[in-house]
Amino acid sequence: MKLKEDYYLNEDVVSLAKDLLGKILYTRINNEITAGIIVETEGYFGIKDKASHAYGGRRTNRTETMYGSGGIAYVYLCYGMHNLFNIVSSKENDPHAVLIRGIEPLIGIDIIEQRRNMPHTKGAISAGPGSAAKALGIDKTFNAKNLTGDEIWIEDHAIRYQDEDIAATPRVGIAYAKEHALLPWRFFLKGNKYVSKPNKV
Repeated sequence: MKLKEDYYLNEDVVSLAKDLLGKILYTRINNEITAGIIVETEGYFGIKDKASHAYGGRRTNRTETMYGSGGIAYVYLCYGMHNLFNIVSSKENDPHAVLIRGIEPLIGIDIIEQRRNMPHTKGAISAGPGSAAKALGIDKTFNAKNLTGDEIWIEDHAIRYQDEDIAATPRVGIAYAKEHALLPWRFFLKGNKYVSKPNKV
């Protein structure tokens, strides 16, 4: 079942980041569908989160998408080369977001392999936010797209995990966030090879 808009209006971005594990992320590009199971996420708590692009209420051309109502895509370029896909959540002007850091290839695997130029049996094909986005063909053209449409969406196939199956660790690459860098707001499935490093608990 495709997730509806009210799912994304959840103001608790940390619980949302955890709940998204096991959901299936789809893209349709040139009428070709690819999809993967979400296996790794990070939550970002808007204007109060020193690791967030919107910290302190910062509004720029890039971050403006984050201030929209929950249920749209926030895609930005990292290091000038990697498109990173985030899910905007909460209500309008409350810029929470969940970064999708890893997916397990599920549908359109041959297309995913072509995009990444490697076999799907290699975890690197979609481990890490840049790889996950590229595997599903997500680039800047997806920025601000509605997640309830027919180009990019998420479905709930009733895949559920126990707490002991999920690791909660500090987020990756945000040392600049000082004490907020230690918050355990990164979630991933233990033992899944499509999780980025560090992947040991």
